[in-house]
Amino acid sequence: MATSDGHVDCSRATWRKSTYSSANGECVEVAAIGLTIAVRNSKQPDGPALLVTRSDWTAFIRGVEPVHLGDLMDYDSVRHHF
Repeated sequence: MATSDGHVDCSRATWRKSTYSSANGECVEVAAIGLTIAVRNSKQPDGPALLVTRSDWTAFIRGVEPVHLGDLMDYDSVRHHF
């Protein structure tokens, strides 16, 4: 959840990646934190995360070829896994 200064704590987030991700680990991971979606590089789990709103995530997903997303299709499918 966000702190009073707007910081979002990702330390306890449950990260997941698409079932279509490659075996070599070159993929992104996503986590739902409240109404925020966090996206990070799976090769740098301690690195920065991109934070987007639910509506931004939905707009992004709608613009990407569905075959590449697997079970990360929308905010609700990500959120239901937490």
